[in-house]
This record gives sequence, C-alpha cells and structure tokens, in this order.
Amino acid sequence: MPKMTFIEQDGTRRDVEAPIGLSVLEIAHRNDVDLEGACEGSLACSTCHVVVEPEWYDVLTDASEDEEDMLDLAFGLTKTSRLGCQIIMTEELDGLTVRLPAGSRNMMGG
Repeated sequence: MPKMTFIEQDGTRRDVEAPIGLSVLEIAHRNDVDLEGACEGSLACSTCHVVVEPEWYDVLTDASEDEEDMLDLAFGLTKTSRLGCQIIMTEELDGLTVRLPAGSRNMMGG
C-alpha cells in the first residue's frame, strides 16, 4: 500500500498508509492528523490547506479554478500550497510529503 508523510506544525513526521483513491484530508482524519476539513471537501473553505514538499508539487494534477480561489483565502499560503481534499492518492504519489501550515483560518469564525 502507498504511504505518505505528514509533517506536523512542531516538525514531527508521521508516516501513514495512504490508500489509493482517498484524499489527503481523508487520510489525515483516518490517522488522527490535525488537519481540519470544515466543509468536508466541498471546496467551500481552506481549512485543509497543506504545503506540499516542492519535489512532489509537480507530480500533482493542477489545481482547479475553484481550488485556486479557495487557496487565495488560505492562511500562510505558499507556492506549493494545495487543499488536502483535492489531492487524491495514486500509485505515483507513494511517498508524498506534506506539511501542515502554522495556522488555518476558518471562515466560520472559529
């Protein structure tokens, strides 16, 4: 089974199993990684914002216009930022590494 790594805000690396077809957000939740998904993957928030390690960014499919619009609202946006709900695991992404940004801004005021 493919694996992926989450780098938590304190620098802790968490290597987890990453079933093909699941999103990074779903994988995070299965493994108790602290990645919020307030809108549950419906592209209505930016709380599942992750920073993809540069060597992996180009392997991902391009962000949709809707995802780009939501990323514009993400806190701590970087050149390799993506929304975790939009990154779907494939064989090619075995070993994918993403960082959790230092904070997130929930549009719901939380």
